[in-house]
Amino acid sequence: MRIAGKVTMVSVALVAAATLSACANSEQPSAGNLNITSTTPPPPTKTSPKATSTTAQGSTATGPECTADDVKVEGEFGAKPKITIPATCQPPKKLVSKDLKPGTGAEVKAGSTATVFYQLITWSDNKEVDGNFGDQPFPVQNVGQARVITGWNEGLIGLKANGRRLLIIPPDKAYGDGGQGIKPNETLVFVIDAQQVS
Repeated sequence: MRIAGKVTMVSVALVAAATLSACANSEQPSAGNLNITSTTPPPPTKTSPKATSTTAQGSTATGPECTADDVKVEGEFGAKPKITIPATCQPPKKLVSKDLKPGTGAEVKAGSTATVFYQLITWSDNKEVDGNFGDQPFPVQNVGQARVITGWNEGLIGLKANGRRLLIIPPDKAYGDGGQGIKPNETLVFVIDAQQVS
């Protein structure tokens, strides 16, 4: 599946859906995804502190929310990373960002274009869903307002060229109820390498 490359066919239908949803939800901004604009997901439901989630290892995770340091990322800048989700903590409920390799070039600001390589895995099953390492870099134009998920528009700000960043994106800043083959209310884990920033 090439999430970053499937723009045209789905855009028309979901833009219409987003317009109808915007009317129903008054002034709520719409959430995006990597290639299209989608409707704003419903607010997350409240969970008790003892809530659990299932991990790829088939066990049930309990305990506190994970931090960026709990997610293991192996590999060097420019190479496809290996990402391991822990089974000992819950997925974060807020956007988590950590520079794994500080960049040395221009910094991503609102309105910048960031040309990136990325790898995506889903939290609940540790499944590799998408990525473009070894392929063409993906240009994210007009960061902050780009036609990507909210987690990217917020999470790319401050990343510098030649830097690698880990983003853990909760469902309300990702695909919400689901889309593009992503399970409903899935937490996404990205490793993003910024090749160029302009």
